[in-house]
Amino acid sequence: MDIPHLVLVSVAIAVVAFLYSSVGHAGASGYIAVLTLFGFAAAVIKPTALVLNILVASIGSVQFWRAGHFSWQLFWPFAVLSVPAAWLGGYLHLPSSLFKILVGVVLLFSAIRLFFRQGDPPQVQPPSRRVAFTIGAGIGLLSGLTGTGGGIFLTPLLLFRRWAHTRNAAAVSALFILVNSIAGLIGYFSSGRPVPSVAGVFAIAAIAGGLVGSYFGSRRFPIRTIQLLLATVLIIAGLKLIFTP
Repeated sequence: MDIPHLVLVSVAIAVVAFLYSSVGHAGASGYIAVLTLFGFAAAVIKPTALVLNILVASIGSVQFWRAGHFSWQLFWPFAVLSVPAAWLGGYLHLPSSLFKILVGVVLLFSAIRLFFRQGDPPQVQPPSRRVAFTIGAGIGLLSGLTGTGGGIFLTPLLLFRRWAHTRNAAAVSALFILVNSIAGLIGYFSSGRPVPSVAGVFAIAAIAGGLVGSYFGSRRFPIRTIQLLLATVLIIAGLKLIFTP
């Protein structure tokens, strides 16, 4: 890929990092969408998304924690089994055709969640530990398989099941994404595959976008318009993955 295209992709990644980090996410599904639209191979997309996820999730975790939104009691039951499951998912290598369909469904799921996201529930009640353990393991495996951190699944569950308020869900998801992305990348390394060199190039753009987005997002930055724009991008990329041979 020539320099103009690298610059264009970097700008898109910075925008994704800004938008996602403003709602407590690290942007994996957005990075996957961008890299897919620009024609990168599946072998490049998964590890690159994980690397960028780790960087932006680290920033978001600190910002939302400093803003006072993080709950350890809500976080750890979901995370304890998700980490080994994410490692397993990162270790496994899916056929390209199956990978495209699976990631396409992930992107469409994320888009639907963004379109229909609701406000804070009036009351919240955390789930039982057994339920949190089971859900965390399932999300962790899927996050490792797809190269996402799992936040696009955890956040809507926390909100739709009235297990957390919006900002608390964002803070918990940020750290959840971080630990699962690290586990997924370690699993990827364990299978003997290298991280693409372009990941380093795009890392700078992701860090810049993540710093700005998480700062404003953790302090009640308005996000509804951002969610709708993100959902549109994810739908385009998800449909492209599923229906393009």
